[in-house]
Amino acid sequence: MELQPASASSVNRFGVAGVEAVFWLSIAAAVMAALTGPGNRLGWWNFGMAFTLLRWAAITGGVLAACALVALFWSLRQRRTPLVARSIIAVLIGLLTIGLPMQLVRRGQVVPPIHDISTDTQNPPAFVALASMRSGVPNGVDHGGPAVAAAQHEGYPDITSLTLSAKPEDALAQCLAVARALGWEVVATSQTDLRIEATDTTPFFAFKDDIIIRITPAGPASRVDLRSVSRVGRSDLGTNARRIREFYRLLARMQKD
Repeated sequence: MELQPASASSVNRFGVAGVEAVFWLSIAAAVMAALTGPGNRLGWWNFGMAFTLLRWAAITGGVLAACALVALFWSLRQRRTPLVARSIIAVLIGLLTIGLPMQLVRRGQVVPPIHDISTDTQNPPAFVALASMRSGVPNGVDHGGPAVAAAQHEGYPDITSLTLSAKPEDALAQCLAVARALGWEVVATSQTDLRIEATDTTPFFAFKDDIIIRITPAGPASRVDLRSVSRVGRSDLGTNARRIREFYRLLARMQKD
């Protein structure tokens, strides 16, 4: 019995169905990637599951982008303009889906795998008001010690203490204004101890990072030290260092004004 070749119409139906499947699956992968952060924020899953879902969404998006290229070539040969458009959209969606995870991977490769950044690694500012809360999170209150300090100095040599030409009480007020301008949730301010404690929330995954600002009198001036610590995760992908740099930039701008 001789097998008959498939008819052109059945091949075309199969091709159209394939293009449609790639198109809608690409959208589904992109939606999953987009929901990983809000899902963590809303408590649908924890940060570990969020990263797992993001990783699988990225892998799926990459595979579908390759499939969409095949679909694009087929659609061009068939001269079907609507399918060509869907294939192009699927390619772009797939590439966008792997964009965020690839950016996170690249960032993680160029920064030290630490989550506790302090401008004073010899005597890191200690949490007081936030100490009880941090004792219940994975990263706790303790500094990582010499190993973390060495990694920080190698990866972020610019993160050091800052001296302000202002009296301690004025420096505290300026630091408080900057913290609020950056949108941090100020938890405690101590005029006596010249200390500010605050919490910042990352925009996409809604991770909570805690900050302490310590003012130390330095003759007629004031020394400002910051410590920014993530509550979860081994590496912060450079977030805490960027936060301290942004704080210093805004504080310097305030000094000029």
